[in-house]
Amino acid sequence: MRSHLIATLALAALVPASAHAQWKEVGKTASNNPVYVDPSSMKTKDGITTARVQVKFVTPVDAGNGKVWRLSRHTAMFDCAKKAIAAKSTTYYSDAAGTKAVETKTIAMPGFGPAIGGSMTQIALDYVCANAGAKKK
Repeated sequence: MRSHLIATLALAALVPASAHAQWKEVGKTASNNPVYVDPSSMKTKDGITTARVQVKFVTPVDAGNGKVWRLSRHTAMFDCAKKAIAAKSTTYYSDAAGTKAVETKTIAMPGFGPAIGGSMTQIALDYVCANAGAKKK
């Protein structure tokens, strides 16, 4: 029994974090793209909440160079007191299931800025800030 548990835990460690995500739809952008947040990823420290955000593009986005984006996933920081957001990383996928990454960006020094109304960032900010209190670490 114990060896079965160890084997199961070892296999779980090999599965990407996104496979464990419990995405919750929190709204739609002005372009009607659904925005999701993984509530289990929300962690607050020193007034900044970090969370994983996902956007499914209703109409695939032509990113140039033969790349098409159908889904994006972001790790973002939310300063609810200042109503500001900063991206830590972004990955774009060519499939709606999020298994075929075509572009990844990691920001070395994220900078906070305002969320634009109707954008993915505004929808995520509204949800995260309304629910961050329940997830304080």
